[in-house]
Amino acid sequence: MPIGTAVHEKAFHLCESLNFREWSGYYAASVYETHHEHEYNAIRNAAAMIDVSPLFKYRISGRDAAKFVNRVISRDINRVAVGQVIYCCWCDEQGKVIDDGTISRLDEHLYRWTAADPSMRWFHQNALGLDVKIDDISSQLAALAIQGPTSGRLMKQVSDADIASLKYFRVTRGKIAGVEVDISRTGYTGDLGYEIWMPWNEAPKIWDALMEQGRQFDLQPAGMLALDVARIEAGLILIEVDYFSSKKALIESQKYSPYEIGLGRLVDLKKEHFIGREALEEEERRGPKRLLAGLDINWDDVERLYDSIGLAPQVPSTASRVAVPVYRGGVQIGKATSTTWSSSLKRMIALASISREHAAPGTELQMEVTVEAVRHKVRATTRDLPFFNPPRKTATPAL
Repeated sequence: MPIGTAVHEKAFHLCESLNFREWSGYYAASVYETHHEHEYNAIRNAAAMIDVSPLFKYRISGRDAAKFVNRVISRDINRVAVGQVIYCCWCDEQGKVIDDGTISRLDEHLYRWTAADPSMRWFHQNALGLDVKIDDISSQLAALAIQGPTSGRLMKQVSDADIASLKYFRVTRGKIAGVEVDISRTGYTGDLGYEIWMPWNEAPKIWDALMEQGRQFDLQPAGMLALDVARIEAGLILIEVDYFSSKKALIESQKYSPYEIGLGRLVDLKKEHFIGREALEEEERRGPKRLLAGLDINWDDVERLYDSIGLAPQVPSTASRVAVPVYRGGVQIGKATSTTWSSSLKRMIALASISREHAAPGTELQMEVTVEAVRHKVRATTRDLPFFNPPRKTATPAL
């Protein structure tokens, strides 16, 4: 049975819908109101606060900490400075992705590693012979994401950290409500945003300070439904939805390499040996069999389907995590894994896994859509990701 995060009582008090879901053994709010529209609008037009404490969090320390990290991930941690954060993935011996997450370099021999799935066993298996200490701090460290255009001004007001100079994918230290915290300029929305890392037992105090100071910046607590729409617009993948961890895959086709899910840029074949390197070198030579692509779904086709049966067109109320077939010339060439209506872009979009020869931007495909329990095909055009990428996300200063 799930348990509450450090701020569950605060979230529960505000959650009018009482709509929670399980996330890594914790309760996570799906939506605070009866619909996620206001929460999504806060992400894109004001500021939203999302409890991301259920992430798995590890503290990596010791003389060989960098050597251990480099052994596991496909990026080169030696190129990462103290105070920098990187997004990375780690693979099995066959070059198939186990998980993806972030690593913050907090000191010369100290790293904080976040992951979607538990990774302690895999880390220990690959730390043999190294002077490294791996601590699971998941239940000791709470995390709140503050995302949206006014998030920078809010963070500047509520903390004593140098927020104005904090660059994209960098981390700094400061105090909020008298509590020492780490603040990283990171997030999962594709917008300007920050993540606050704090002692578990101090999280309610920081929640209250953010809610109090956040009123003038229209801060709203946001749940997973709003986050799902934002991350699809940003072209950000979700494990067990857009790809499967190779540790959980039941068949070979459920396993994905970094090149197949848009993470090829995170593979550095020039660095020292890392797990899966030989397989990834071979795949780079021959090219991946499939690619991650964005799909623009033809709304005129969707409208015609509803009109043909006498119904007004219906916009999906939530993002879909159900995979549906994608075709070209009557032959299935992939699947759409995450689909949503984007109110910012005013169109239906999807993330899709497509055979490489059909994934070039501008390729016209067909995607399956179900209307009144009848399956149909509508046109969909491939495009580069992300769908949404505002300059404020990476600008410095962001204010």
